[in-house]
Amino acid sequence: MQKHTYELGIIGNCAYIGLIDKTANIRWLCWPRFDSSFIFGDLLDQEKGGHFSVSGINGNVETNQYYIKNTNVLCTEFKTEEGAFRVTDFAPRFEQYERYYKPLMLVRKIEPLQGTPKVKVSCCPVGDYGARKPDIHFGSNHLRYLGLDETVRLATNISLNYVKEETAFALTEPKYLILTWGVPLEGPIETTAEDFLRKTIHYWQHWVQHCTIENYHQDHIIRSALTLKVHQYEDTGAIIASATTSLPEHDQSGRNWDYRYCWMRDSFYTLMALNHIGHFEELYQYSSYVENLTMSAMRRYNPVYTILGNEDFEERILDLSGYMENKPVRVGNQAKEHIQNDVYGQILVSLLPAYVDERYVSQGRVKGTKLIYDLLDAIEKTMDEPDAGLWEFRNKSQKHCYTYLFHWAGACSAQKIAQKIQDNKMLEIALKLKEEASQHIEKCYNPELGAYTQAIGTTNMDASLLQLITMNYLDPTSEKAAKHLNRLEEELKTPEGLFFRYKHADDFGAPENTFLICTFWYIEALACVGRIQEAKALLDNILQYTNHLGLLSEDVHAKTGSQWGNFPQTYSHVGLMTAASRIARKMDLPDFYTFS
Repeated sequence: MQKHTYELGIIGNCAYIGLIDKTANIRWLCWPRFDSSFIFGDLLDQEKGGHFSVSGINGNVETNQYYIKNTNVLCTEFKTEEGAFRVTDFAPRFEQYERYYKPLMLVRKIEPLQGTPKVKVSCCPVGDYGARKPDIHFGSNHLRYLGLDETVRLATNISLNYVKEETAFALTEPKYLILTWGVPLEGPIETTAEDFLRKTIHYWQHWVQHCTIENYHQDHIIRSALTLKVHQYEDTGAIIASATTSLPEHDQSGRNWDYRYCWMRDSFYTLMALNHIGHFEELYQYSSYVENLTMSAMRRYNPVYTILGNEDFEERILDLSGYMENKPVRVGNQAKEHIQNDVYGQILVSLLPAYVDERYVSQGRVKGTKLIYDLLDAIEKTMDEPDAGLWEFRNKSQKHCYTYLFHWAGACSAQKIAQKIQDNKMLEIALKLKEEASQHIEKCYNPELGAYTQAIGTTNMDASLLQLITMNYLDPTSEKAAKHLNRLEEELKTPEGLFFRYKHADDFGAPENTFLICTFWYIEALACVGRIQEAKALLDNILQYTNHLGLLSEDVHAKTGSQWGNFPQTYSHVGLMTAASRIARKMDLPDFYTFS
């Protein structure tokens, strides 16, 4: 079986995300929001998806793709028989008038590097997931695409006829393409593009300079952090799981889901990873998002919401051919209908630093304690309620150990908040729920297996319970933790060191691919129990599963190393960051000022 890799780079500015392949073709871009229809989406249908490509012609073409160091500015270099050129792609983001400027604007710079290469540009946006194709009209120095939800404009110093007719031209000087949604470009094309490029590079490099990262796999952690950052929709504070929909968990699996929404669970992990490297503004924005959910929630939280914080996104199937002919192509996600009770603890743990971390003082604490009391009340009411669990089983409810772990962690967080703000009533409730959650976790312990199982009354093993060790529910130095880890290894680990979520059949049969976040949880657990060298060796090995730009998918086929699932996947990048950080702390690795 041939290895499958997503040969794609990501650009974004916290207002939109685009995916660009190694031939400078924009394979995925949704406007005006993360969860809108694509305007370029040939990732899911090459006929209906539209395209925006820059290509060389005449002779064999070699390409090389890379990021400008410590940025989300992507470069693709072409070598042809006639010469070489570079395409630089970015989504503008920088500080302006004490705010972040993040327009719905894509900037492409094409510059000659050697010789006189011939280049062809093709731009064909679509609407309503390929159902609408716009009319093209000429402006003085731009093309207008009319008939979409807003006017899309392509401003350029290339001949408009060359672009419209997809005619090749000799590249003798830098050329620019600036695509906008709704609002037209203001200012000269050349100087605006160069100014925005300089400011965007400075913004991202300055952001990285303010990351606190151990001297261990720094390059991978930086790329992961930059990737996580652009998955927050800054306008509302929501954090999406991934920018794509319907990239299958494995070929022809039918496990094709829309991940362009805000899962409370995924948000917790992302915020934790960003907090660990010293970035806090994402939490301020997310806390506002959660408070707005509270105002609209009548009874309980859903596990997932739109980036606007509403529940209006029915799952439906589109008439598209799918990625590599993988159907169905879904938009929306049925998970919003599920009962997933781990959500309450995860929100509590996410918000904990805003109450207890002294570095937040300058921003002020999140507003009041009502939200904390509401979340504790939800934990109490759902303590004995079966749910769909974090893996979102569609036709099975159980009393999941993972859910009780986050009831426990949420109560621990409320305990810390109560002690910080000296709220005795909150403290009493938190301690009571902490004990109840612990009792339920222990009901999942199977003495014959020497391990905790997926749910009360089942013998199924579940990789999420590696976190009983990493979250310190189990003493990592205890024999119980060692036995629990050993049993999970026996049941779920592959010879390559990768981990399955679980092995038993679910609504779609038995899983075929491993889930990367589980492998990172395993690496963390190894470090926690003192098996440091094993953890280090496995992390070094797992980095082979990134693509050419250091980006990770959701799933990996153990034998071929193929990437599958939505891409890039925030879960996986969070896992890489936390695993590397855990190893560095455990090994007391030397910093830059350690000399020998």
